[in-house]
Amino acid sequence: MMPIFDPLRFSSVSVDVLAGGRASGQALAELQSSRLSMLIAAAQQDSPFYREHLHGIVPGITPLDALPSASRHALMDRFDDWVTDPQLKLSALRAFTADPQRIGQAYLGKYLVWESSGTSHEPGIFVQNASTMAVYDALEVLRRSTPRPVQRWLDPLALTERIAFVGATSGHFASFVSMNRMRELNPWLAPFMRSFSILQSTRELVAALNAFAPTVLATYPSVAAMLADEADHGSLHFRPAEVWTGGENLSAAVRQRLECVLGCAVRNSYGASEFMSMAWECTQRRLHVNADWVILEPVDERGRPMPCNEPSYSTLLTNLANHVQPLIRYDLGDQLRMHAECCDCGCRLPVIEVSGRRDDVLVMAGRTGQAVTLLPMALSTVLEDEAGVFDFHLLQLDDHTLELRLPLDGAEGEKALALCRLELNKFALGQELQPIRVIGQLGQTMPRGRSGKAKRIVACRAD
Repeated sequence: MMPIFDPLRFSSVSVDVLAGGRASGQALAELQSSRLSMLIAAAQQDSPFYREHLHGIVPGITPLDALPSASRHALMDRFDDWVTDPQLKLSALRAFTADPQRIGQAYLGKYLVWESSGTSHEPGIFVQNASTMAVYDALEVLRRSTPRPVQRWLDPLALTERIAFVGATSGHFASFVSMNRMRELNPWLAPFMRSFSILQSTRELVAALNAFAPTVLATYPSVAAMLADEADHGSLHFRPAEVWTGGENLSAAVRQRLECVLGCAVRNSYGASEFMSMAWECTQRRLHVNADWVILEPVDERGRPMPCNEPSYSTLLTNLANHVQPLIRYDLGDQLRMHAECCDCGCRLPVIEVSGRRDDVLVMAGRTGQAVTLLPMALSTVLEDEAGVFDFHLLQLDDHTLELRLPLDGAEGEKALALCRLELNKFALGQELQPIRVIGQLGQTMPRGRSGKAKRIVACRAD
């Protein structure tokens, strides 16, 4: 089965993306308004949920901030009424994403499907057709800044690169699905594009990466920082020319360490399952919103607009590219700042600063006495994918002990806790840890940050 790709749509969207990147503020606002009107009209016509949710709303007349917002829970609860194609059924999509052999394949021959992680405590499924993917592809190809412009000019198809993605590979997650799709679209490049699971031990991961020796490494900041430590210790034998980061907060300290230890260019981006390419990093190391295709509204705890340069409580997202699964003022849950000033790079697209995930890296005792690093993304994947738990708080008590707090109680809580213990101990064994102890606390209220998302994994602090 051919992967989802429409070359004609990609070509036409690419022209739009090039023009949008140079648009004035007024032209950008007019473009947003036009695309928003088309999105609302399509949603009201073909989505039973939005026909009710946006009752009385007039496309092109009612301002965006007068529209009601929607949560992931509300949308997933009525998934079959939310989507605009009646062929899309949640039960069938759940069965599709349960099969790892179908990662990156076309669903019904025309949709690319990925599932979200549970950082919002409600797993989601997101569906894209060729038209939506053309927008995502064009934004990735044309907007991402190039830290090695001469190299890209001499090798525009990246034929001399070896690209490694290190992340969650146990499910239909957006980055992994996209990597598999790119391999299918470009079979001649497939030997030079590989994915590596963060669930394997650090020793196994480093050995596999050393054997592949990627020139481009795409991963989470916490993984990149761990690999920089391995390079510092002499275990990592290759040096990538570029490191692409996303999915977590990239601090200035981590960026500096990556550039210093690995000697590479670092390029950051901001995306989510709801919109894959929300913002890209310019030469000034600032994130620019792809505001011609996505609208981000920083809001306070009552859903009111936040002033520029102030951190938001949450963010509402409107995806102007996806008419199959409309997202209109969707509560993304992320905390960000919208900057008022223009960027020195000359681009007129809005500049944002994103807080992102801030889970801790855990360091625990290894079997041979060495310290072993446990990545927060790996721990989250174990609890979500293997144990089926999405709302949790994992606290490290010492280098042998974890405390797992769950909101569940009673028999359901005991069952979930037992499965979490089993999977965490299996993971610890694979990570070459000494035996660990998992203390369970049931019926707990989960802590929430200002963004509404919990810091779910917390390291023990030295006295």
